[in-house]
Amino acid sequence: MNVADYIEVSKPRIVIVLVITAITSALAATRFDSTPYLPWDVPLFKLLSLGVAGALASMGSSALNHYYDRDIDAKMPRTAKRPIPSGRVRARNVLAYGVSLCTLSLILSLFTLNLVTTGMIGLGIFFYVIIYTSWLKRNNVSNIVIGGFAGSAASMAGWSVATGSVDTLGFLVGWLVFMWTPPHFWCLAMKTREEYESVNVPMLPVLVGNKKTSQYILTSTAILLPYSISLYFLGLGLVYLTVAVIAGSLMLFYHYKLTKCPTPSFAWKAYKVTAPYLVIIFIALAFDALFYYRL
Repeated sequence: MNVADYIEVSKPRIVIVLVITAITSALAATRFDSTPYLPWDVPLFKLLSLGVAGALASMGSSALNHYYDRDIDAKMPRTAKRPIPSGRVRARNVLAYGVSLCTLSLILSLFTLNLVTTGMIGLGIFFYVIIYTSWLKRNNVSNIVIGGFAGSAASMAGWSVATGSVDTLGFLVGWLVFMWTPPHFWCLAMKTREEYESVNVPMLPVLVGNKKTSQYILTSTAILLPYSISLYFLGLGLVYLTVAVIAGSLMLFYHYKLTKCPTPSFAWKAYKVTAPYLVIIFIALAFDALFYYRL
């Protein structure tokens, strides 16, 4: 057993992003729970349980994604050296690993958190493994759009740890992930368009080309920016608003430049520059609860 290979199929970078999203959502939600307000008044045990359960769910879902995509991964240069297509790990072992981690995450959440949080973690697994990976990815151009809800579920799971539910604001905060995912991922798809085309995966650039995709990216980001700002008027504070304006404007700027230079190399640059947006804005949400202030 090569531990490094199992770490690779777990997609650790995605795990880190989703765990940060969940925990910061829980901290942000302390502003809106039913108890007298104390910033970040979530028991450490619950935050640790959320982090572990969320990490296990993300790791297991990613492993199942590797298992399901092993046939097309073997045909694309970017993914051909992954553990399954390279022959370093047996596919059935990755399947067992993925199912075990997903199951363990739900059991842990059920016994240490609450039913709503467990339901949201389960919904995230379902959307990533079944809706995105198994159904939409190879069949519909809306694959990454609808599949993006898997990330939203992580935020909503965190919110429900603090509040016991997913209220309107908790849902709308989670929806930030849904709206950020397509323009961000389409940049990567522009960079790897020929590879997706070679295995008949209908990513947007494959169907409409990179120039048209860059326009969709800009339009999506132009919707994301005012949407993120609008959450201030639903109760969030100036810390969040300031970061949302700056981070969203930077993302919009790079995606505007992408429409002027819709090349794979610049798409890759835009992908890397805008990748931190999600982590930055959710950290801002958490600190917004700690240093809450409104004009």
